[in-house]
Amino acid sequence: QLVSLGLALALSGQPTPTMLHKVSPVSDIARVAATSPKEIKSEDYQPITDPANVERFIEDYFFDMPELKKVAFCESSFRHYNSNGEVRRGKVNRYDVGVMQINEMYHAKEANALDIDLETIDGNVAFARRLYEREGSRPWKSSSPCWDKSEDLAINSTAKSSAKN
Repeated sequence: QLVSLGLALALSGQPTPTMLHKVSPVSDIARVAATSPKEIKSEDYQPITDPANVERFIEDYFFDMPELKKVAFCESSFRHYNSNGEVRRGKVNRYDVGVMQINEMYHAKEANALDIDLETIDGNVAFARRLYEREGSRPWKSSSPCWDKSEDLAINSTAKSSAKN
């Protein structure tokens, strides 16, 4: 029934709690109804140590939040594990963990309270989704020179076009 309600809201153009953008093409509606982030698991993208598989997993998991795919690339090059098979840690800040480089100093207490393990890729992306829904891209602001380039170009070209008109 929830899927039917979500599909009905999507068809009406009303945002649902799990959708951050308006879904219009029929294929997108079917994809939203058929696939939720809870159904997307890393076990279906093995080996998850392969950055190409991690990229596909991230793209599917964040299908409704494409900015987070860019963040994942910039933060970790789509790697959850380092060359020793350990969970990837930040080079600048060792508290940053996993493919989404979630900072444990700021977020471990909340993640633990939610029973989310930031060291698993599934837990890491689940917490990133939650964080993004609440705070937008602010938690990844330090890497924005990498992932925010295309938006800056689009905004600048739109502003220049508007100024000419």
